[in-house]
Amino acid sequence: MKRFHLILLLLIFGGAAFLALLLYPYISSSEDSTSLPITTWKVQWIPVGTPEDAPPDINGEWLSATVEHPFVTLPKGKVGAWIHLTVPPTSNLSKPGLYIELLYAMNVMIYENSKPVYQVDRSFDFERTLLQLPLDHTEIANDLYLRLTGKERAGIKSNVQLGELPEISQQAVRKELPDLLLGGGLAFLSLLMLLCSWYLNRAQRSIALALALFVMCSGILIMTYSAMPCYYYPELGHLFLFLFDTSIYIVFPALLYFVSHIFEGQYPWIKRVLRWLVVYYSISFCAMVGYKIIGTPLYSPYMFLTLWLGGPLIIGQLILISVLAFRNAMQNPNSLILSLGILMLALSGMTDILLLYTIDTSYIFNFWKFGIIILIASLVMILNRRIASDYARLLSYSKELELYNHQLQRTEKMQIISELAASIAHEVRNPLQVTRGFLQLLSGKSVAHDKSYFNLAIQELDRASGIITDFLTFAKPELDTLVELDLKHELAQIETMMTPLVLLNKGEMEVHVPEPQIILGNSSKFKQALINIIKNSIESLHEEGLITINARAEGGNAVIRIADNGEGMEAEQITKLGEPYFSTKTKGTGLGLMVTFRIIEVMEGTLEFHSEKGKGTEAIIRFPLISNPRTK
Repeated sequence: MKRFHLILLLLIFGGAAFLALLLYPYISSSEDSTSLPITTWKVQWIPVGTPEDAPPDINGEWLSATVEHPFVTLPKGKVGAWIHLTVPPTSNLSKPGLYIELLYAMNVMIYENSKPVYQVDRSFDFERTLLQLPLDHTEIANDLYLRLTGKERAGIKSNVQLGELPEISQQAVRKELPDLLLGGGLAFLSLLMLLCSWYLNRAQRSIALALALFVMCSGILIMTYSAMPCYYYPELGHLFLFLFDTSIYIVFPALLYFVSHIFEGQYPWIKRVLRWLVVYYSISFCAMVGYKIIGTPLYSPYMFLTLWLGGPLIIGQLILISVLAFRNAMQNPNSLILSLGILMLALSGMTDILLLYTIDTSYIFNFWKFGIIILIASLVMILNRRIASDYARLLSYSKELELYNHQLQRTEKMQIISELAASIAHEVRNPLQVTRGFLQLLSGKSVAHDKSYFNLAIQELDRASGIITDFLTFAKPELDTLVELDLKHELAQIETMMTPLVLLNKGEMEVHVPEPQIILGNSSKFKQALINIIKNSIESLHEEGLITINARAEGGNAVIRIADNGEGMEAEQITKLGEPYFSTKTKGTGLGLMVTFRIIEVMEGTLEFHSEKGKGTEAIIRFPLISNPRTK
């Protein structure tokens, strides 16, 4: 159910974001009511070798262009295009201006009445730009001629808006600012992730760094893909393009590295693929740097490695990650989240590609940005789940270590008690027996008033002797003679012995042994161990007390469960059971359970307790079953 809710949440989030992206171009393209669109213009191609100061051929061939048929792709043998715009009168505007949202050109020269009024020369390969041109007040229509040159495209790809220049500038900022804010936000997020990664361990840090690089490069791609930075800061155009190309060379290896670690070594061949991709992107980076330094001679290798070879490799890499993620989606929640993120990225990318091939080859990609956002959100979720899982594992290891230390201390303590008991028990018991004999002799000769004191002294000596017997049993359980024990028979005898004591305490005892179970042990010591446990259960009973004993075979072991509905114990008390001189009873010594643990341990069994205050206690004893018992 939790997985279903997670899938539903991600699908709703992804669907809402994808719908917002579908509507975004239409919302962002809503024009200001005060602007006047110019929807048609004339286009004349500029042949190769034409001087830069040569005017357009007014009487030559001009093509009628619109937004639907803009003519921006340069034909073979052409270096640019003349654009003829007829601007309506601007006398009704206080600060007239012209705004072109999408213009393809590296070099722009604008003439008004044969006089140059605007010029931009770019030395970097970024043909997409925008234009904001202030105009003079005129009473009649005016002719503008735009000389646009580029390498692959030159022309106008959007409506031309005539209106108030301040409003035009605001319109340009509104359309480009979301990309800059989004990219800047991702870059800032990546810096925070880089800072936080230093607080992680080495394994987590490498994954966090890969994710931070992916987020940072995604943000840089979104910012530098916008036309606004190059328009307002043309002197930094080379830097923007360098950052754009470098981010492409880093973003996909970082993504593959992150994914390979998410699968936790399930596909070791991914590392070999990653190494080859790093080699390819390193060569592409060197080709890009060489082209930036040398120029045109390296343009073809640069375009081949980056566009013609890089595009299919990127698509193949996304397909590979998608296949691996969907293959593990039902086995690992992280793979499921990753699959959904990659699915949204694939859908957004496919939408852009379909629009590119079905509408126009000069189509500008928009939807991939939202796919990147959704994928980054899924990757951040995966990283957080991974950190939470490692933290939970660390807590588990800490608890296990604490348990092992407790068991080690208990073992050392039991070893000391065993050695001490074995060395002095016999020496202490003999003087006690002699003392007891003299007290009985004196008691027979004493007056009636003193006999009660002698009897009390003898009882205390007997109690001390019982404690010494427990110590001796713990030090040496005397299991030299081991025989096959039938639990059904042994528990039946224990039931017969303990039922009167249970009834005296107003309780009931139920024993269930569905089938014979044979173990190896000592009958008297086995009875002693179980009777000690049952006595503790009897002493904890209240009204309507019940003790149940069940014995079943589970996985090669005989499992005996002794449960009661008595007072129960707290977790701290359970951890101290079996330690000497710890007891929940006011006059208890704790030696009975200590001996019980020792007997069960010598018989190669285990004993554990589960209890809850006010609800009772359950003791679980496990002994290995004999696979081929001797038939009697």
